[in-house]
Amino acid sequence: MNWRKYIGDKAFYKMVLAVFLPIMLQQGITNFVGLLDNIMVGQVGTEQMSGVAIANQLMTIFNLCLFGGVSGAGIYGAQFFGQKNDDGVRHTFRIKMWIGIVLVVVCGSIFLIGGRDLISLFLTDSGDNVGDIALTLDYGQKYLNVMLIGTIPFAIVQIYSSTLREAKVTVLPMVAGIVAVFVNLIFNYILIFGKLGAPAMGCVGAGIATVISRVVECLIIVLVTHRSKSRLSFLDGLYKSMRVPFALFKKVMVTAIPLLVNEMLWSIAMTVILQCYSVRGLSAVAALNISNTVCNLFFIVYFACGNVIGILVGQLLGANKIEEARDTDRKLLTFSVASCLVMSLLLAVIAPLIPQIYNTADQVRELATKFMWVVCITMPINAFNHGCYFTLRSGGQMMITFMFDCVYTWVVNIPLAFILARFTGLDVVLVYFIVQGSEIIKSIIGGTLVAKGIWARNVVDEK
Repeated sequence: MNWRKYIGDKAFYKMVLAVFLPIMLQQGITNFVGLLDNIMVGQVGTEQMSGVAIANQLMTIFNLCLFGGVSGAGIYGAQFFGQKNDDGVRHTFRIKMWIGIVLVVVCGSIFLIGGRDLISLFLTDSGDNVGDIALTLDYGQKYLNVMLIGTIPFAIVQIYSSTLREAKVTVLPMVAGIVAVFVNLIFNYILIFGKLGAPAMGCVGAGIATVISRVVECLIIVLVTHRSKSRLSFLDGLYKSMRVPFALFKKVMVTAIPLLVNEMLWSIAMTVILQCYSVRGLSAVAALNISNTVCNLFFIVYFACGNVIGILVGQLLGANKIEEARDTDRKLLTFSVASCLVMSLLLAVIAPLIPQIYNTADQVRELATKFMWVVCITMPINAFNHGCYFTLRSGGQMMITFMFDCVYTWVVNIPLAFILARFTGLDVVLVYFIVQGSEIIKSIIGGTLVAKGIWARNVVDEK
């Protein structure tokens, strides 16, 4: 095997790191402060920690729907930028704005009206005696109601940040994100524990702190972006109209809607899987909350690599550099998997340590450690799958992406979790391992699709 085609030269990695590092740093700081946030809430009890975890799982549905819709339009944005087509970039930005408005209204209404009923689906009395279910439900609803306010600035941030990254402007979103997470951290400390004369608000204070940080991030990105018109020429006349040529709107939505639906169904699938584990008791919910929060800090490598694939490969496809796009993608996939092998080893070392910080039962701490060890084993597999997903998406292969990502989860992962959690006596950690391990099948499918190169096409110039 010729390994050179999987490894780039110094110039290649210099180019990659220029895009990769700002994205990874922003996500890393965000996830680290998220971990501190989670630890702070965990100090006030298992009920508040679990209520916040469930509410955040529901908010993830909105976040990923927005990500899917914005990313669908962003496929065209990246390729328009590669063509230096300012009108195209402006139009895709406006499409993102319309997608954001619709999602904020629809998801906000659903969670405001039915939030309590949705949270209650995750609360099962299994007799594990690690928390009060009624209190958990109450805390989860209060936190969710506060977080809904933050959907507006969050949507604006995602629309601007995605467009900036497609234009290779990665530092501004990173700086705004860094400022926001520190604002979040400071207000968490003040509002959760009642410092500096503020009342101790627990998980509600955590929600308020998050909303404040999102407003700050939004203001920074919007104000600084519009002071950069000399560098970002597409900003000229951006808001003269919100109209989009119907032909382009239709073309973009053919890509964006399947991606939005994919992200929506995938996020719902993750929520359903968590609900399957929740039948094993509040201890499983609390332990998965700790595990997921810690692991997110280690997922930043392959999350950032996915974004890099979408940006760099998308721009090369838009410039009709098809073979260079395939070569770049192959090397980025290798970089992602190799990096995650290192991250897995680091996670394995700290897995027994972090759960000890939480004010929760020993049973929850032990479960959280075991869940993290499972993630250590499967992280390189997930990194490869994540890269394959962004590869297929960069060339506008929405139906294949949908089948690969969403359909697989509903057809394989969910039935496994449902059957094993409800109808077997297997330990919940073993159930988790089997469900996570089933991703190896997805890797075989993804690797085959990427190798065939069916994704390598210029979607902007296609009629």
